[in-house]
Amino acid sequence: MTQRALLVIADIGGYTKFMRVHRVNLAHAQYVIAQLLEALIDGAEPRLKLAKLEGDAAFFYALAPEGKKRDEVASLAEMVASIRRAFLSRRLELETDRLCNCDSCTQAGQLKLKFVAHVGEVAFQKVKRYTELAGVDVIFVHRLLKNSVPVPEYALMSEAVFSKVDAFSTFGRETTEELEGLGNVTTYYVDLTEVARELTIPLEPSALRKLVAWFKMTVRSIPYFLGIKKSCDGFRNMGAVDPSLALPGSSLPPPSLGPP
Repeated sequence: MTQRALLVIADIGGYTKFMRVHRVNLAHAQYVIAQLLEALIDGAEPRLKLAKLEGDAAFFYALAPEGKKRDEVASLAEMVASIRRAFLSRRLELETDRLCNCDSCTQAGQLKLKFVAHVGEVAFQKVKRYTELAGVDVIFVHRLLKNSVPVPEYALMSEAVFSKVDAFSTFGRETTEELEGLGNVTTYYVDLTEVARELTIPLEPSALRKLVAWFKMTVRSIPYFLGIKKSCDGFRNMGAVDPSLALPGSSLPPPSLGPP
C-alpha cells in the first residue's frame, strides 16, 4: 500500500575541491557536517520526519494525503525557511567558536544548503529495525540532486510541488532537467538568497567557548582520526578521497585562540 508524501532532501555542500587530503581535515569535516545535519533535523521538526541521513544530506518526508483542509505541500516554504535558519545559526556558531585552523574548520563558514522537493506515492518497507521509503517518486527526488541550477543555494521543486507553494510563486524560475532513467521533466527553482535573507544573531567570541567546542570536536573525531570509522563516507559533495595521499600531521597549522 502506498501513501502520498512530500519528499524533501536538504543537501550540504561548499567544501572546495582543493582542500588538502589529511586525516584530521577529513575527521573534522565529518564533525562539521554532523553538527550541521543535527541543525537540519532540529529545524525540520515537527512538520518533517527524518527518513534517512545520506552522507552530507538529510532526506525528510511528510505524509500529505489528498483531501486534507491544509495540504502539507503548501507549507514547503515555511519548512525550508525553518531548516535554513537552523543551518545558518549552527554555521555561525561553528565559525565563531573555531579554534582549529585545518581546511575543514576554516571553510565551514562557506558551506551552503540546497533543497530538492517532490510529492508522490511512497511505500514504507521494514528492513530489520529500519523503515525505508521506496517507489518511483523516491527515485525521482534523488535524481533532482543532479541538476543544472546555476546558483549555489536554492530550492528545486517538481511542478507538482511548485504549483502548490504560493510563497514561492513570484520567485520561481522554470527549468527542464534530464533525470537519469526518467527523461526530461519540468521543474522550478528559487534562489534562496533572494527569498530568505536570514539575519543571524552575532555571537560574541569567547575563549572558553572555543576551548569547549575544540575539545568536543577532538573527542568526537578520535574514531575517524584513528581509522576506526571512515570519514566522510557517502558524502556527495567532497568527491573521492584517496587515503594514500594523506599529508603528515605536521602539515596542519597549530590551533589559535585569536579571532577566526
